[in-house]
Amino acid sequence: MAGEPGELLLLVPTRSYRAEDFLQAAGRLGVPVVLGSDRCHRIEETFGPVERFLSLDYRHPEKAATRIEEAARDRPIRGVVPGDDTTAVIAALAAERLGLPHNPPVAARRAANKLAMREALRAAGVPVPAFRAIELSTGPEVPASEVAYPCVLKPLSLSASRGVIRADDPDSFAIAFRRIEAILRDARGERKPKEDGADRLILVESFVRGAEVALEGLLVAGHLEVLALFDKPDPLDGPFFEETLYVTPSRHPPGLQEDVRAVTARATAALGLSEGPVHAELRLGPSGPVVLEVAARTIGGLCARALRFGAGLSLEEIVVAHAMGLPVRSLKREARASGVMMLPIPARGILHGVAGVESARSVPGVEDVVLTAPQGREVVPLPEGDAYLGFLFARGDRPEQVEAALREGHRRLALDIRAPLPVTP
Repeated sequence: MAGEPGELLLLVPTRSYRAEDFLQAAGRLGVPVVLGSDRCHRIEETFGPVERFLSLDYRHPEKAATRIEEAARDRPIRGVVPGDDTTAVIAALAAERLGLPHNPPVAARRAANKLAMREALRAAGVPVPAFRAIELSTGPEVPASEVAYPCVLKPLSLSASRGVIRADDPDSFAIAFRRIEAILRDARGERKPKEDGADRLILVESFVRGAEVALEGLLVAGHLEVLALFDKPDPLDGPFFEETLYVTPSRHPPGLQEDVRAVTARATAALGLSEGPVHAELRLGPSGPVVLEVAARTIGGLCARALRFGAGLSLEEIVVAHAMGLPVRSLKREARASGVMMLPIPARGILHGVAGVESARSVPGVEDVVLTAPQGREVVPLPEGDAYLGFLFARGDRPEQVEAALREGHRRLALDIRAPLPVTP
């Protein structure tokens, strides 16, 4: 059972930012870790020396779960933590086989697929945008004449707003459709499950006007504990939906915040999720909160570094402790306001450097600037890109102070992005 001696299985894609923070959290809690990855021949160059790891094929979740079950016969696994949507499905399958508290695999699959998620939420009466799925083979011409505008087109399973595009008329619908088609074609070589045919569909949904918020929570035996509610101060109106600022605590009225919590709880129940971290995205529409996403994982990138809880715990420590059945003294977020800016990529090209980092760090309230895009590599903005240049963190007495610090810190950064040299024959 959870809480007995055993290892934590941490499931992360090789490109994930999250492994380091989870490994540090486990170390602080005295929890031994086995790292599951899809490219273990590159494990040390990606994560550094790791005492124990499992090589898993993320393209086939059932096979990965079988591999985990076999490994646990020699050295018990007492908790499983996923790093993204794909590994959340594997985590659910593995935890079910190991007899650990878990999300039902069918629920994890629903949460990882935008269409299945919306179908389940709509059937349960949870507010979601009006939506329909279109086969790529159909082409854009007929559906462009049938949908209401404005609308948003998006792939079913890509993350970080990749491929999410707003259309305001039939012409922009056709352009967005073909652009997403190309993105999905490029993504087919990635090491993700292909069994559900998600790469052959595009989701089209109504555009919901209003501010956007993100809820970070923890499910314990089906009960949703809200860990933080982030405001997104920058308007996300399209045509692309690059997220930048997250600031907590929320400045929305308490009643509206309670509505967000209640709608998110209804959404997790409708999907069948019951254990572990939850990251939800909602629009505050004219009639109330509307669910855009519910993921069975923590917030992405390094954004969790903006959060601290009772006794100085990190979000990763809370998630690891829950997975291992360890007691957590407090889930209450620290009193001070905090926030993160995901540094956007303004143009496609080769990143030659970022100036002004120390100047940004000197802004009152700014705690750190972490650059994650390697110099000398190509960087790609949304909607084709799936990563940020890095992350900027701030804390303060009030949310508006944090927002101002993040904006000033970002203003002081100067990016050197150059077009690649032409290839000569």
